[in-house]
Amino acid sequence: MRAHAYALLGSLLQRAPDADLLSRLAQLRGDASPLGLALTEIAAAAHEASTEGVEREFFALFIGIGRGEIVPYASFYLTGFLHERPLARLRDDLSRLSIDRAEGVAEPEDHAGILCEIMAGLTSGELPAPAGSDRLIFEKHMAPWIGRFFADIEAAAAARFYRHVGMFGRLFLQIESEAFALAG
Repeated sequence: MRAHAYALLGSLLQRAPDADLLSRLAQLRGDASPLGLALTEIAAAAHEASTEGVEREFFALFIGIGRGEIVPYASFYLTGFLHERPLARLRDDLSRLSIDRAEGVAEPEDHAGILCEIMAGLTSGELPAPAGSDRLIFEKHMAPWIGRFFADIEAAAAARFYRHVGMFGRLFLQIESEAFALAG
């Protein structure tokens, strides 16, 4: 479940969903838990959304003319600037874990969507790494900022469909944080 949640967030944070993904998202069903309800909200929003509308929303939120409403990079959230020490520290840790940058990807590794994809690979075992690598990446490179990022998506003026993605991401990563804390 963790790997699927991270993969979903990674996909939705790197590109607007196409018609096929919106259709599949509209079929999701959650339970009565806060996270399950957030998943149900994503499904309802996907059912109501148009591909063109979500593409415009994605552009306004994350790209924009000059800059989107939300800047999805750890460096920006932690320092106010892009390509700063948080990115360098992440690259060092990824190198130590033998996780290489994907070919053809222009975004820096501290992009929220890429971090979620890395976590999906670590939790699924697709990225072979020592035990506890998911905790290392989460605690050092996501926990200090990603909750604020998802809360900002929830509150963004341009967010309609993505408001629900923000809520799901915030709740899911709050659970992750609590689970790692309990594991000691």
